[in-house]
Amino acid sequence: MDDMVTLLEPLIPPLRRYARALMRDRAAADDLVQDCLELAISRWHQRREGSDARSWTFAILHNLAISRMRQSKRRGVHVPLDDLQQDAVAQAPDQDQGLRQYDVMKALDALPEEQKNVLLLVSVEDLSYAEAARVLDIPIGTVMSRLARARERLRHIMEPGAQGGGEAGQVLPFRQRRMT
Repeated sequence: MDDMVTLLEPLIPPLRRYARALMRDRAAADDLVQDCLELAISRWHQRREGSDARSWTFAILHNLAISRMRQSKRRGVHVPLDDLQQDAVAQAPDQDQGLRQYDVMKALDALPEEQKNVLLLVSVEDLSYAEAARVLDIPIGTVMSRLARARERLRHIMEPGAQGGGEAGQVLPFRQRRMT
């Protein structure tokens, strides 16, 4: 039990970041992380001893997110009118950072789901190519090619005059990743 808590507790902040990036809704992301942790705890005995708990937990979160997105796609968007705050919807952000974040999130949404998932896992959550490959259950070469295509497409979207309209060179600070 102590081993499980020691391994899972430090994963909560990165799981929340990844869930928020995927779900784009704080409450839905928090629910997703809670369900992920419940599933990880209830199936802890099924985890291979000595295997990477981080990749295993991210894979659980990723699979739950995909299931929820498919489910919500079938159901459609539901926004209770009582919960809708008019001033939050009617006003555009007035700070450059807020606009920049909006542009980047919109550019991320323009990426195909496969490229976006790889980009978030490697560039935001700092998983290695091998860890991302295990989370997404794809070959490491596919991770590398999807990541390269995602970075290139994101740069193109964020260039001046492109659909995203950002400034060239200010996309995201991508670093080279290690292979293991």
